[in-house]
Amino acid sequence: MPDAAPRIAVIGGGQLARMMAQPAVALGVPLRLLAEAEGVSAAQVIPDQQVGDYRDLATLREVTDGCAVVTFDHEHVPTEHLHALEAAGVACRPGPEALVHAQDKIVMREAMVRLGAPQPRWAVVATTADVEDFGLPCVLKVSRGGYDGKGVWVVRTVDDIAEPLAAAERTGVRLLAEELVDFRRELAALVARSPSGQAAAYPVVATTQLDGICHEVIAPAPDLDPARAGEAQELALRVAGELGVTGILAVELFETGDGRILVNELAMRPHNTGHWSQDGAVTSQFENHLRAVLDLPLGSPAPRARWTVMVNILGSVDPEVGHLYDGYPHALARDPHLRVHLYGKDLRPGRKVGHVNAYGDDLDEVLERARHAASWFRGDLGNDSD
Repeated sequence: MPDAAPRIAVIGGGQLARMMAQPAVALGVPLRLLAEAEGVSAAQVIPDQQVGDYRDLATLREVTDGCAVVTFDHEHVPTEHLHALEAAGVACRPGPEALVHAQDKIVMREAMVRLGAPQPRWAVVATTADVEDFGLPCVLKVSRGGYDGKGVWVVRTVDDIAEPLAAAERTGVRLLAEELVDFRRELAALVARSPSGQAAAYPVVATTQLDGICHEVIAPAPDLDPARAGEAQELALRVAGELGVTGILAVELFETGDGRILVNELAMRPHNTGHWSQDGAVTSQFENHLRAVLDLPLGSPAPRARWTVMVNILGSVDPEVGHLYDGYPHALARDPHLRVHLYGKDLRPGRKVGHVNAYGDDLDEVLERARHAASWFRGDLGNDSD
């Protein structure tokens, strides 16, 4: 019999859990999955699994039984359930005291005030008058449950306020108003932190959003002043330490025209802005997340190449586009150095179904290679494309 390694329970069956599987195999660490439905992305590659509702405490107790630690594909597990698991002796990583800052945007904003972290002007609002007093235009966000642009509204007129107010009332969550930042670009600072306090910071990346979804990541961020990059990494490390984060922390940032950086949002799990690290870093975010939650020594976050570009593959709006697998012959023949990661998801317009990574010494060339491949899989390019 092989030596017994600690088992990790992973809550949520999306692509982030799926991409934890490969480094888990390499480390010889077994995973147990709680999937939301049969055949979801991670359930296709993690054999030890059960289907259940992450909102049900009894289900969480069952899936974590016999596991050394529990971690997460998403941040939606009720905070009170995580406290109950901890009280029963289950190691939750990240723990509920940390994770609540990624679950509740108002709690996060309050924490950034305590830490003195730079952030946009914000306020909790409940009425049209509150929003008008805050000032238009602004951004309104539900405090809990939003992701990939859902639960976020850019409000420019009084008439725009009704929809977010109704959404907050319908879901029973608070509403947050934020300054509409005139930013130059979006950045992300990704760090890994273990319970013993060891931490590793990845290069700061530039990100591009499309309809609220991360579309493209360039690592490292081009033309970013080294002092500003160090400031962003130091900020992410300080947030991780002060909040007691275990695992991966992604700090999404705005870079303003005058060179300031402002905290936009936090994520405490492997993050889309770190997918480049699968092929572009010595140790991927997924491996370092597993190492961190097990309190193993962290791997190097150093880049393997001068530039790495990640472009998401989104489901096509064209009903004639067939299977993603059909994109392989062209994409792989055109670019033997290309790395493709598909999630095993059904195609739906705008849905993240995979991503491509390309790397090299010439940024323009790497960008073209990654963008071409993603467009080919999406079906945006004709068959006569070179």
